[in-house]
Amino acid sequence: MTDYSERARQWVHIGSVSFALLLRLLNWWQAAALALSALVFNLLVLPRVGGRRLYRPVDEARGFPLGILLYPLAVLGLVLAFPSRLDIAAAGWGILALGDGAATLAGRIATATPDRSPASPSAAFIPRRLPWNREKSVAGTLAFIVFGAIGSIALELWTRPAVVPAPTMTFAIAAPLVATIAAALVESIPIRLDDNISVPFTAGVVMWLASLMDRASIDASAVPVLATLPWALAANTVAAWAGYRARSVSAAGAVTGFAIGVIIYAGAGGGAWVLLMITFLLASVSSRLGLERKTLLGIAEERGGRRGPGNAIANCGVAVLAAIAVATTPYAAAATLALVAALAAGGSDTVASEIGKAWGRSTFLVTSLRRVPPGTPGAMSLEGTAAGLVAAFALAAAGVAAGLAPASWILAIVVGATVGSMVESALGATLEGPGILNNDMLNFINTAVAAAITLAIA
Repeated sequence: MTDYSERARQWVHIGSVSFALLLRLLNWWQAAALALSALVFNLLVLPRVGGRRLYRPVDEARGFPLGILLYPLAVLGLVLAFPSRLDIAAAGWGILALGDGAATLAGRIATATPDRSPASPSAAFIPRRLPWNREKSVAGTLAFIVFGAIGSIALELWTRPAVVPAPTMTFAIAAPLVATIAAALVESIPIRLDDNISVPFTAGVVMWLASLMDRASIDASAVPVLATLPWALAANTVAAWAGYRARSVSAAGAVTGFAIGVIIYAGAGGGAWVLLMITFLLASVSSRLGLERKTLLGIAEERGGRRGPGNAIANCGVAVLAAIAVATTPYAAAATLALVAALAAGGSDTVASEIGKAWGRSTFLVTSLRRVPPGTPGAMSLEGTAAGLVAAFALAAAGVAAGLAPASWILAIVVGATVGSMVESALGATLEGPGILNNDMLNFINTAVAAAITLAIA
C-alpha cells in the first residue's frame, strides 16, 4: 500500500465524521439505522466502487477490511450504549475520526522525515517515538489530542441542545477533553486491539463516568481527598520503589502502579489501597511459583515475571475508574463494590493462570473442552480454577475486612470474578490466537465483566 493510498484511507476515516452532525436531528434508532447502513455499505458496496484502494495488505490477505468494518460497528455501539445521550456518541465519534485519523497522518509524516542530527539540541530532548511503544510517535499522540479534542468538543456542543436536560457547559468542554486524552493514552499502549474499538470504547466510558459526576459529591469529597493525598503519595512511593527493587515490576510498571495506587488511595480510601496491595502481592507470589517449569515450557511471564504498565492498567483500570466514581458521584457504595469485584477478579485470574501453568495436569479450552498444552490462549485447568476460586474468596473476604463491602456481598463478588474469568477464557480461546485481542485486553474485559455481574447481583 502506497503512502497516498494510506493517506486516502485516513481522509475517508476523518471525513466520515461529517455524518455525526445528523445526531442532533435523529433519535437513537434512526442513528442506529444510519450506522447499520454504513456497515452494510462498507461490506457490500464499497469494494465495488473503488473502495479496495483503501484496503491495506493485511486486509487483502484476510479477505475483508477489518478496520473499515469496525468503524461503523463502533459508531453503532456508541449509539446503542447511549441512546438518550447521543451527545456522548457524537463526541466519541469525533475522537475516533479526527483524533485517531490525525494521529496516523502526523505519525507517518514525523517518522518519514530524515533523522535529526545528534548535534541538534532538540534531538536529546524531543523523542520521535514513545518510550513505552516504539511503534507510536510523539507527534502522532499530540495530533490525536489536539484534533480529537477539537472535534469532540465541537460535536458535543453541536448535539448538546438535543439532549434533555442539556449537559452543562463545563461537561461539554471538560468531558470530551479528558476523554480525548484518555483515548490517546490507550491508543498509545502496545496492544493489538484495533483502534476503531479501543478508542471509542475508552472515550465512551470516560464521558459516561463524567456524566454521573455531580457538584455535591465532588464538594463533599474534596476535603477528605486532599487530606488523604499526602499519605497516598508517600505510601505509593514506597510501594513502587519496593516493587521495583523486588523485581516484581519494571520501571514503567512502577510509575504506572504509583499513579494507580495514588488514585485508588485518594479516591476510595486506605482500605481500598490495602486490598490493591494484597492483590498485587498475591499476583506477584503466584507468578513465581513453579517458575522453573514455566520457563522450561516457555510460558513464564516476560521480563522474568516483572509486570509492566500494560499489566497494571489491564488489571486495575476498572478499579481506578471505580475509585474516581467513589469520590465524584452519588453512587459511592456501588462504585466501591465494583472496585472490590474488579480487584478480586484480576487477582484471582492471575492466580488461576499461574497455578494452572505451574501445576495443572490437564489443560483444556472452555469453548470445546479439548485438551491443549499449558499456556495456550484461553486454556483452563482444574488446579488453576480451584486456586482461582480460593483466591476470589480470599480477596472478597479481604475487601469485607477492610470495610469496603458487607459480608453478604462475598458470594456476589466471587460469582462475578468467576464469570469474568470464564468470559476471558472464551475470548482468549477464540480471539487471542488471531491477534484480535491480547492478554492485557482480556484481563481488562475480565475485570469489567466481573464488576458488572457483581453489581447486577448485589
